[in-house]
Amino acid sequence: MLYFRSSKSTYGILLQQVGFNHLPDGQTGLPNKNGNIMNKIIHKAETRGNANHGWLNSHHTFSFANYYNPERMNFGLLRVLNDDVVEAGMGFGTHPHDNMEIISIPLEGDLEHKDSMGNTAVIKEGDVQVMSAGTGITHSEYNKNKDKEVKFLQIWLFPKEKNVTPRYDQISLRDIEKENKFYQVLSPNKEDQGVWIHQDAWFHLGNFTKGNTDEYKIKKEGNGVYAFILDGEVEINNEKLSKRDGMGIWNTDSINVKATENARVLLMEVPMTN
Repeated sequence: MLYFRSSKSTYGILLQQVGFNHLPDGQTGLPNKNGNIMNKIIHKAETRGNANHGWLNSHHTFSFANYYNPERMNFGLLRVLNDDVVEAGMGFGTHPHDNMEIISIPLEGDLEHKDSMGNTAVIKEGDVQVMSAGTGITHSEYNKNKDKEVKFLQIWLFPKEKNVTPRYDQISLRDIEKENKFYQVLSPNKEDQGVWIHQDAWFHLGNFTKGNTDEYKIKKEGNGVYAFILDGEVEINNEKLSKRDGMGIWNTDSINVKATENARVLLMEVPMTN
């Protein structure tokens, strides 16, 4: 089964839709310590696009496939954030990608991956997988289990450099995860904690018990942060967010996250322009 079919390249289609320098029409706030006006945009869970194919139920934070909303194209160079549920024994048949950084984060169950680079692997909750499509690859993804669903996030970023050599990696987060503090799972640097990609982006996960807070400081000037609430309820810079809500913030040096209930949060720091 193919979720995304086209004779054009992944990169070409998505760039044609959005361009690199589209900024969301966000709300403005108070100046930060450097005098910049912080911007924010909130995407409530129920406003996402939805495509239910029977074997696949996918919620799209940004325009994808048959879901098109000109106001929901991307957040900086973050182009795709899909929240997927795949039925038992089903999956995505072999399909191509090029010039895209593709990150998969399983939330429940086991997802089997096969690709044209010769990789065969299974990722599960507590893992993170990254694929640099570069000059071009094909791959498939299937729910390995015949008796339960698999739930995972599928995230695509435009790359910093086109036509790189394709690569694949996956790691377990078990040894690096922390409680009540954000921990890094992705960066641009091979030597850093987590997986790495061809983009000036940093991903952090945080598991928080009610009442705990943490501050996240922007790694690179000009980047923004898109927060996606995996579970629970939080306040980010005094905005209340619930499960599967998303919030983008840019023109700021840091953000503050407070768990108003037990919560799990994914932060995706990305360049806002190329």
